[in-house]
Amino acid sequence: GQQENGKPHKLRLYSIASSAPGDYGDANTVSLCVKRLIYNDDEGKEVKGVCSNYLCDLKEGDEVDITGPVGTALLLPKDPNATVIMLATGTGIAPFRSFLWRYFMEKHPDFEFGGKAWLFLGVPTTSALLYDDEFKKMKELGGDKFQYDYAISREANDANGDKMYI
Repeated sequence: GQQENGKPHKLRLYSIASSAPGDYGDANTVSLCVKRLIYNDDEGKEVKGVCSNYLCDLKEGDEVDITGPVGTALLLPKDPNATVIMLATGTGIAPFRSFLWRYFMEKHPDFEFGGKAWLFLGVPTTSALLYDDEFKKMKELGGDKFQYDYAISREANDANGDKMYI
């Protein structure tokens, strides 16, 4: 699309939340984790994020131009027995979901994860706890190979009564 001044919108960068085969295993889909941005400015006027609202309003079958990868890629350790510790907040969970799908939800003839994956997720409210059902399923499948801990800063307190953060 175009900005009000007629110039094209700037490129937006998002992390991919699905592994290479995609959520359906057919390599024909890609999943993004997008938080729709809508807020009121200092004058009380509603402001909507351009790209997040565009993406969230797409319908099945709509075409979208994509590019990438851009920047440094997150790489998995070569050692399949490594311990992988992941710290994420909000939509920053996207690349870790991708890793964890590869570890626990997919079968690969050339790779089997034998290490331990430990995910710490920090969010402000329970409603922002992204992919919670999937992570619980991964825990069920992975047993002691997967540990999943989260902090909900606006709803939970630690042992000292302080807000919980990662």
